Amino acid sequence: MTTLRFVFGDQLSTTLSSLEDLGKNDIVFMTEVNEEATHVKHHKKKLVFIFSAMRHFAHALSRRHDRVIYSYLTDSDNQGSFTKECQRIIQKHNISKIIITEPSEYRVLEAVKSWESLFKIPVEIRQDERFLCSKSRFFSWAKDKKQLRMEFFYREMRKEWDILMDGSNPVGNQWNYDDENRKSPDKNMIIPDLFKVKEDAITQTVKDMVAEQFSDHFGDIEPFHYAVTREDALLCLADFINQRLVSYGTYQDAMVMDEPFLYHSLISLYLNCGLLDPLECILEVQKAYHNKKAPLNSVEGFIRQILGWREYIRGIYWLKMPGYDHENGLNAHRSLPDFFWTGQTSMACLKQAITQTKENAYAHHIQRLMVIGNFALLAGLNPVEVNEWFHIVYADAYEWVELPNVSGMVLFADGGVVASKPYAGSGSYINKMSNYCTNCVYSPHDKNGKKACPFNYLYWNFFIENKEHLEKNPRIGMAYRTLARFDDKKQETIQADAMAFFDSLISYDDV
Repeated sequence: MTTLRFVFGDQLSTTLSSLEDLGKNDIVFMTEVNEEATHVKHHKKKLVFIFSAMRHFAHALSRRHDRVIYSYLTDSDNQGSFTKECQRIIQKHNISKIIITEPSEYRVLEAVKSWESLFKIPVEIRQDERFLCSKSRFFSWAKDKKQLRMEFFYREMRKEWDILMDGSNPVGNQWNYDDENRKSPDKNMIIPDLFKVKEDAITQTVKDMVAEQFSDHFGDIEPFHYAVTREDALLCLADFINQRLVSYGTYQDAMVMDEPFLYHSLISLYLNCGLLDPLECILEVQKAYHNKKAPLNSVEGFIRQILGWREYIRGIYWLKMPGYDHENGLNAHRSLPDFFWTGQTSMACLKQAITQTKENAYAHHIQRLMVIGNFALLAGLNPVEVNEWFHIVYADAYEWVELPNVSGMVLFADGGVVASKPYAGSGSYINKMSNYCTNCVYSPHDKNGKKACPFNYLYWNFFIENKEHLEKNPRIGMAYRTLARFDDKKQETIQADAMAFFDSLISYDDV
């Protein structure tokens, strides 16, 4: 009788709880399944990254453990789903027990919960200890709170893990340095080259397979330069700390034409699949501060993204599921425009962000929130369609991290669980934080008319359309006081421009 250790594709860590007491006769099983590759039609580059990382991990694990079974997507006996693949291995190897680390997504966990009755053998589901806040710890924090604000959760995590602390006080006597981390692009910025990993034979084989099997999926495969092993992911982390961390905080909200990476770390895809551990990243960056290699605003800003935001978002996901994926607090209903898939739009900011997404399966957080997400919010796009798009196109996107970010932070669809206000912005914000507007056919200075930046009239139209939902929100009172000073003719012009714009989207015309 044999125990089966089932490892999912986003659990690529040798310290995984399901592998802790691995016996020499236990079987470690990993499988590529079509059901997961097509549950949403993931970006081709995302599939290359995940499948190649899985194959490399299995290969490394097999050097330490004799009984590693790996099922390739194109194997003739591959059954196409986690459940059916597990059943196949159970029958073939006389499995007496299954041990897994809890899946990261609600849908997969629900399927796993059925395995014990389906297979008639014990299934032990262990806690995913790669996160710094357990689900029960987060639920305890959230209990009885009227507002679940990330900032206060983050402060508790700082204290609990003794990160950037001076006794009971934060280092520098400030909890965050947001005010120092919003600098506009500087013409004198020297942006270091991205650390690129040279692909090997395994990755090339995966690229060929993805090109053949998923030719109708969104996105480009080439060029491919992401790390697919822990060793290379660690090199990417080190390169970020040595080359870009020093300027990361200052320019973390900046956007520059044809510069998709700037000073960002590009490690979220490695964190979310297990190649990097969040605590090791935090400690290495904290060490850079103590060694005077990076300023506090950059170090704190980076750590907040992992210890604060990432842990908080995961907690919100599990707290609010099931049902969170159908929240639509603003009753948004417009369909996703065709240019989300082609990048063919005359709006320079959207064209840049979507084209980079298509090329890299990546865009940094301000491109996601204040360009693509801001447009989706102001245009009233259907949250289900927007969530699916974000899930498809980014290499770091899994439902647990994508859904609360999109429904909560981007679309305000959850009514204020994550964000205290909608993150709506006009063309002036994009003009301030980027050089996208320089050669755009639209003017961020024109408020109405054919030459006006669509973000300008869409911004005010959003507040008009959602007055019933938002007018009493104290954090956007200024917007409604300003709107109240607009005469009827001005409001009618805003709405007419917005309706003409929406008509062009319906017909899939270039905007």
